[in-house]
Amino acid sequence: MAQGLESESRKLLVRLRDVMASGEAGQARLDEIVRLIASSMQAEVCSIYLFRDAETLELCATEGLQQEAVHQTRMRLGEGLVGRVARKRQVINTADAPSAKGFRYMAETGEERFSSFCGVPIQRLGETMGVLVVQGLTRREFTADEVYALEVVAMVLAEMTELGAFVGDGAALRARHQDSVMYRGTVAQEGAAGGHVYLHEPRVIVTNLIADDPDAELTRLREAVDVLRVSVDEMLTETTTVNADQQQVLEAYRMFANSRGWMRRMEADIAQGLSAEAAVEKEQSLARTRMEHADSYLRDRLHDLDDLSNRLLRILTGQGGQTGAAMPDQPVLVARNIGPGELLEYGKTLKGIVLEEGSVGSHAAIVARAWAIPLVIHARGITTDALNGDRILVDGEQGIVHLRPGETVKKAFGDKIAMQAKAQARYADIRNQPAQTACGKVISLQMNAGLMADLPSLESSGAEGVGLFRTELQFLIRNQMPKRAELSALYARVMDAAHGRRVVFRTLDIGSDKVLSYMKPNEEPNPAMGWRAIRVGLEKPGVLRMQLQALIRAANGRPLTLMFPFIAQLEEYRAARAEFDKAMARERRLGHPVPEDFTIGAMLETPSLAYAPDAFFEDVDFISIGGNDLKQFFFAADRENERVRRRYDTLNVSFLTFLEQLLGRCRAMNTPVSFCGEDAGRPIEAVVFAALGLETLSMRPASIGPVKHLLRRVNLDEVKTVIDAARAQGDQSVRGAISAYLRDLD
Repeated sequence: MAQGLESESRKLLVRLRDVMASGEAGQARLDEIVRLIASSMQAEVCSIYLFRDAETLELCATEGLQQEAVHQTRMRLGEGLVGRVARKRQVINTADAPSAKGFRYMAETGEERFSSFCGVPIQRLGETMGVLVVQGLTRREFTADEVYALEVVAMVLAEMTELGAFVGDGAALRARHQDSVMYRGTVAQEGAAGGHVYLHEPRVIVTNLIADDPDAELTRLREAVDVLRVSVDEMLTETTTVNADQQQVLEAYRMFANSRGWMRRMEADIAQGLSAEAAVEKEQSLARTRMEHADSYLRDRLHDLDDLSNRLLRILTGQGGQTGAAMPDQPVLVARNIGPGELLEYGKTLKGIVLEEGSVGSHAAIVARAWAIPLVIHARGITTDALNGDRILVDGEQGIVHLRPGETVKKAFGDKIAMQAKAQARYADIRNQPAQTACGKVISLQMNAGLMADLPSLESSGAEGVGLFRTELQFLIRNQMPKRAELSALYARVMDAAHGRRVVFRTLDIGSDKVLSYMKPNEEPNPAMGWRAIRVGLEKPGVLRMQLQALIRAANGRPLTLMFPFIAQLEEYRAARAEFDKAMARERRLGHPVPEDFTIGAMLETPSLAYAPDAFFEDVDFISIGGNDLKQFFFAADRENERVRRRYDTLNVSFLTFLEQLLGRCRAMNTPVSFCGEDAGRPIEAVVFAALGLETLSMRPASIGPVKHLLRRVNLDEVKTVIDAARAQGDQSVRGAISAYLRDLD
């Protein structure tokens, strides 16, 4: 880069710093900034466009265009060259703007005289805040050095915008982090909660954007990078329980930390006049922008670079892993994503969780269900907008999050929570009463669990037992395989806490979206239908045997109930049962007490198992219908895909007919059967399942009260009549007919 341009760039940044430090109002600062940039770039025009809302850019300051156009000229995202820069988040540099694709002539600006155009996105950590434009009378493309200098200036403008340097009259100059914002995400756990934001990764605040002494900043950067590299090396040395593929990933992480290209770009930014922190953040912003256009492999690598940038910023600023923000009252955790171990460290004090990423079957979702707190995922952009302590409302019924809500929204939401609290009080009155319907049928309501912390709900919810204890959580929250003695002690505590009530332990269900960090990843095009659950256990039987031994020892002679997940055919069940028999024989030889009373079941999650030979129904002690997986395979609709998963109703006649046929086979073979999953905890679905003949339902603890309340009011014979009538008249789903029947009960 030319030394003269470097010098001019540094001079410009110093002048910008002086403007930022002045006591002028926001508009006056903007006006002075465009004048300085135009003069420094020797351009006839410099303009700054900022977003007034998510889809509209507004001309907020200009040197060289008509002043009357300021705050009057607006364009939609993608409209004109400025709109294209904002949409694509890429530089547009052209010598002949009127002939460029997408050009739009704005008559009120008087820009028809200018040929050359260079537009640079003003962005911070992947969020576009506006566009910086320079234009000239002469037909020429701006040089690479000039474009680079504009990118450096745009980064400083983004930080100044974030810090509120341009607050003034008008929507485009409003203070950031003060407006009410609503996010539409995806429901991962139902419920509603209000509280205050607690950021999982507090934002590093960079206030010293511009430096007078580049040499001193280079020294600071290099010293901080040395500290970073040492910390990465220590992390890799301490991480010993990894396979070859994981070691390759960790070495790639080390490679990024030692990347000369990354270092050279940051050194060049400092040469332009940025501080070390600002140079790191500029590279981080570019990485986040590239993530949106990258394939999955490159996106993972860019996430590594993003994480390294965060670590480096914390070293430079001294802010460490925490910024000192105390956890507020009624905390709602906000994060881009989070693992189960990190989430469990927060404990059950959280009122809700909001993630930018995640999935409905993720580890975080499993923990949120266990804690019965609302979780909304795919709330894009919330980690950028939210600040610690902001008021936040999480609607886990609709998948909506309100950040800094207005009074009207707060009142409506408060009414909703009050109604739920009133309903919960009503459910508490029937906690110890049976789920006996108006026609005298008693339905057994069980709870799902996966943590020791869940077990107190066994008493408070009114559940008769644990219909599903997910054993994989103890594997997922660790960075190495748990030992048999540890698992045995845990399972024993679970049985103790149940006080004689039945606990159904599901053996390890990993694969698909549940990947252990210390096991070799298995790249598959469709992991939900791939190498997972019992398929892993039978192909790699060491872990399955260890877990079965732990369960037998935990029982210590007490009754034991367990089931194998994702059984698709008779041979798989027999092979898994044979492993249990071997474990029992081994424990007897060792002189350990073994359960004389044990029942071994299978989860029916694939339609194929419903058509298994009669021998399967004779061999198995019980069947638990795994509704979550079964429904996605029945309808060929990925439950992680929002575009298809909501198209198919659980109360679809074809699905109910399938369940009836399965129940008929179980009755004929005298095989006990239950339904386990999210749908079992939805009152309308639960009533329909009971009317079809399901006598045991297993659900999250918070659902037991609402389900029991409705069951106690209905006559299942009448419900079955409504189902048959809807089916006879050709309804695709019985939901409408059942809902009408239930309304008539009131």
